[in-house]
Amino acid sequence: MQRINRRTFLGAAGATVLSAAAPGASGAPRTNLKGTRPNIIFILADDLGYGDLGCYGQRMIRTPHLDRMAREGIRFTDCYAGSTICAPSRCCLMTGYHTGHAHIRGNERIPLRPEDVTVAELLKEAGYKTAVIGKWGLGEPETTGIPNRKGFDYWFGYLNQTHAHYYYTDYLWRNEEKVSIPEGTYSHDLFTEEALQWVRQNREGPFFLYLAYTIPHALSENPEDGMPVPSDYPYGETDWPQNQKNHAAMITRMDRDIGRLLALLSELGIDDRTLVLFSSDNGTHREGGAIPEFFNSSGPLRGIKRDLYEGGIRVPMITRWPGRIRPGQTSDQVWAFWDFLPTACTLAGIRSPAGIDGLDMSPALLGRRLPHPPLYWEFHEGRFAQAVRDGLWKAVRNDAGLPVELYDLKEDIGEQRDLAGQHPDVAARMAGLMEEMRTESEHWPGKKQGR
Repeated sequence: MQRINRRTFLGAAGATVLSAAAPGASGAPRTNLKGTRPNIIFILADDLGYGDLGCYGQRMIRTPHLDRMAREGIRFTDCYAGSTICAPSRCCLMTGYHTGHAHIRGNERIPLRPEDVTVAELLKEAGYKTAVIGKWGLGEPETTGIPNRKGFDYWFGYLNQTHAHYYYTDYLWRNEEKVSIPEGTYSHDLFTEEALQWVRQNREGPFFLYLAYTIPHALSENPEDGMPVPSDYPYGETDWPQNQKNHAAMITRMDRDIGRLLALLSELGIDDRTLVLFSSDNGTHREGGAIPEFFNSSGPLRGIKRDLYEGGIRVPMITRWPGRIRPGQTSDQVWAFWDFLPTACTLAGIRSPAGIDGLDMSPALLGRRLPHPPLYWEFHEGRFAQAVRDGLWKAVRNDAGLPVELYDLKEDIGEQRDLAGQHPDVAARMAGLMEEMRTESEHWPGKKQGR
């Protein structure tokens, strides 16, 4: 894998900012988004399933603001998280590499290195104000991976993933300082208030806000701990188990606060120069008493968090940019978290780093279809699992030495019919991609593979 000198690249990136083009007439969508330099807000949920939003088929949990966001923009049906668990997924989002090349490929406490260039570093060099609010998970205190050392002007939230399970905590981080949190304060609510305040302060733009909510992650895997939320409104009168009421209430609470953020953009008059993206870091979970089948949280997909089947890695993706993105679209354009960095760079008018895995998806925001190179994932908890999607073919190997399973996603989105025996040539090609699309890592070694 090619790496470039970080200092040389950042200097070049800062020198290649393109001038912004004039807005489209009467707010009509552009034919080219290059150099528009919009504000960029990426909102990330934690363990939200593909089927947990109304606009993705959910019938029990109320998500009116995200459903409206989908109507006002694009609802992507074939977007993928960076991983089936938290830290590597966020690493892919920040650095533009998939888990075959990313420095962080699992949830161990390994920080980003100085040479791991993030989207925030690139946008900051291009003149953007940058902030991350919520959950980080890519560097412990005083390491090279903390947000303020990875391009963020402002940081508020949880550094540590385990700490992030505790919605009622006694401290959070503000930049490099621990700050005390009053007893009984729900951290998600603080993240919303911080985000609203930061947007007001930086309304002149351009800015990049990475708003990484912890909802609807469970407190722990213990069902007795449940899904913490101040109120189970509006589900208190249902006959559901209490943990399911709380799970739904968490998602509806997040939806409410995203509605507040969208309303603020309109109030400040910056709606038409702000691209908002919403997604989840991986699929739904079975932790803290959550029952994925209760809400059909994976929708038509097989699997949940920690699976490399579609339910573990295919996630909601909604994009909204009034006057630039044509509303009311549904797109089956294939893309993944590692595509965000080059897309943001194009919109900011700067060059992406050479050698990354990501593809600039800005044309897809205008409704154009792009061919996408094969997508790759690997997973290291208790086994070495891999998955590849190439076109409509999907291959999964659940552990080293096991045979490759092969699925046709056009005919079998639920991955129920393994076609490896019927198409041994395709299975062999996909197994070859699993070997080709990764580099060895001292922290995340691959094991000898069979077929």
